Amino acid sequence: MAGCARFHPQPLSPAETAAGLESRSLGNPELKAFLEKHLNRELNPWPAAKWDFEMLTLAAFYYQPSLDMARAVWAEAQAGVVTAGARPNPTVGFTPQYVFNPGVEPPWVATLNLDWPIETAGKRGARVTQARHLSESARLNISATAWQVRSQLRASLIDLSAVTRRESLLRQQLAAQEQVVASLDQRREAGAMASSEIMPARLLAQKARLDLSDAQRQQVEARARVAEVMGLPVSALKDVEIAYDLTLFPAGLDRLTSTEVRHQALQRRPDVLAALADYAASESALQIEIAKQYPDVHLNTGFEYDQGLQKWGLLGFGMELPLLNRNEGPIAQAAARRRQSAARFEALQAKVIADLDRALAVYEVAAKSRAGAEALLATQRKQQEAVAQQLKAGAADRLEVLTAQLELATGELVLQDSQTRLHQALGALEDTVQRPVANWPDLEQGRAAQAKQEKP
Repeated sequence: MAGCARFHPQPLSPAETAAGLESRSLGNPELKAFLEKHLNRELNPWPAAKWDFEMLTLAAFYYQPSLDMARAVWAEAQAGVVTAGARPNPTVGFTPQYVFNPGVEPPWVATLNLDWPIETAGKRGARVTQARHLSESARLNISATAWQVRSQLRASLIDLSAVTRRESLLRQQLAAQEQVVASLDQRREAGAMASSEIMPARLLAQKARLDLSDAQRQQVEARARVAEVMGLPVSALKDVEIAYDLTLFPAGLDRLTSTEVRHQALQRRPDVLAALADYAASESALQIEIAKQYPDVHLNTGFEYDQGLQKWGLLGFGMELPLLNRNEGPIAQAAARRRQSAARFEALQAKVIADLDRALAVYEVAAKSRAGAEALLATQRKQQEAVAQQLKAGAADRLEVLTAQLELATGELVLQDSQTRLHQALGALEDTVQRPVANWPDLEQGRAAQAKQEKP
């Protein structure tokens, strides 16, 4: 009794939990130690004024609640291994009896029985194997969840960077459009144009204002999504510069499309390995049900005090007789579940193949689109320079220069959109491959353990 576990209540307080979530920030000194450990460099000054994708990813791994949930599921699966390995306890029984017949002395009969069950056919070993496979699946699910967090963070950062750049370009476009309208107004006042001829330019200026307003709204929403993915309040990203340059692309993109990486995605992705572990667990479950056809043995002995006579029982045994059923139903169900696990694994691999093909095709199209947008923008820049030279030579007027500037701003927006789509396609390709990432932290450790880790 002294070795029994005790229950210690841990009630949740919504107010305290909410306060803890609201107080999260990028200035946490424990977060600093975590980043320095995995970035292998000092972060001074702190808090950092500029955060790149790698730093934000590590911060998301530190704070994201979904990883805490995945770790909790793994902890439960680990406890399941202990449960599966537990041996059945022996039972002891005491049965006192009283003889009411007259003249019987003493009138008491007492029986003490001991029953010791022994599992047969390797049931315990099969249970432990199944629990270990389920534990491994839960552990791999932590890495799969981390990839989802990284993917969502990248997508949110791409949206934020794209809409921030778009807002800047729309401001330039609006300024050029307003100058065009002002120039046309001067011509109208001089009697060179009618008011109706200026209306299309005014409508374009109004449309640019609406686009700018919509871009500002999208920027606020994108920043909020970044905070949500990281498990932080939006206030934590206030005055934080996020460095995600859509004009830069990582080196070694050809490796993402290699045959070796394709095979790695089909065989080594965390979710693929987790599905393989689930299948192995289903095989162990079938093995358990087959072993249940063989009855367990119960060794028993006891002592009986029968009206003054002390009777010691010799070692006996007992077992269940498999006469009415031999566990056919559970065996059939376990076999069906194994087939389901195999089908899920094959379906997952088929999905990986389809995702790889689609991501590669979209990436190639996006790369061609970006190259076309760059060529168009180069032509528009040459056109603007030519118009500027013509203005100096007196062969063009200010309106033609403003029109060329407006076309250049439009071309920059087109290039910005093509770069955004290319980064999105690249992100989808990387998520499909899920290659190992440098400085990947020990995701199995929670914040409490991470905070105790020493700096390099």
